[in-house]
Amino acid sequence: MDIDRASPVPLYFQLASRIEQAIGDGTLRPGARLENEIALGDRLGLSRPTVRRAIQELVAKGLLVRRRGLGTQVVQRPLTRKVELTSLYDDLQQGSRHPATELLSRAEIGADERIAEILSVEPGSPILHIRRLRSADEVPLAVLENFLPAEFVDISAEDLRSRGLYQLLRARGTTMSVARQRIGARSATLEESKLLDIRARGPVLTMDRTAFSNNGKAIEYGHHCYRPDLYAFETTLVNK
Repeated sequence: MDIDRASPVPLYFQLASRIEQAIGDGTLRPGARLENEIALGDRLGLSRPTVRRAIQELVAKGLLVRRRGLGTQVVQRPLTRKVELTSLYDDLQQGSRHPATELLSRAEIGADERIAEILSVEPGSPILHIRRLRSADEVPLAVLENFLPAEFVDISAEDLRSRGLYQLLRARGTTMSVARQRIGARSATLEESKLLDIRARGPVLTMDRTAFSNNGKAIEYGHHCYRPDLYAFETTLVNK
């Protein structure tokens, strides 16, 4: 970056402008991490307060974000998802994003009365309970919790880490034909706040979905929560 020290334009403004230009022309892509303030200042011969002010200007513009443990990153473009029977993993791949999954838990449990009713199984029946953290381009996006009936309890932890749930179900010959879905919002739990790197008990979007096969059998029930700054639902409305 060329910084003109003889220019009447403040150094912090020059630096902020150069970074903004790099973001605009794609040199710095969404999710890219900046050097820390000390390293960037040393490389450019600028003081740390000058670098900090430049970065803060871009944070205020919504171009950069500071993330705990990750440093300063170029803001991800929000994912807008059509309200269709698709999976988040598939949507990210089709949108040229890079999904990654951290498996938080995987256990075979007995269905309680609520889940048994949703999946149309007897209370106490064996079901698979999984929780995953889904990221896009290394930025946490959603916490996914799913319950599946007994025929899927053998889905392995490795499969869940490397592939999307609907991909795994399709590979077994299971077709999701219809789903009942509810979209809402609530406050995040403290655990969810930490996983999604948002403020404690900040707002999250939620989606509850029960998917059914073509013979009407419940295949899975999911309760998912999403970061509202990086995720939105979209639907088309038609006047009748």
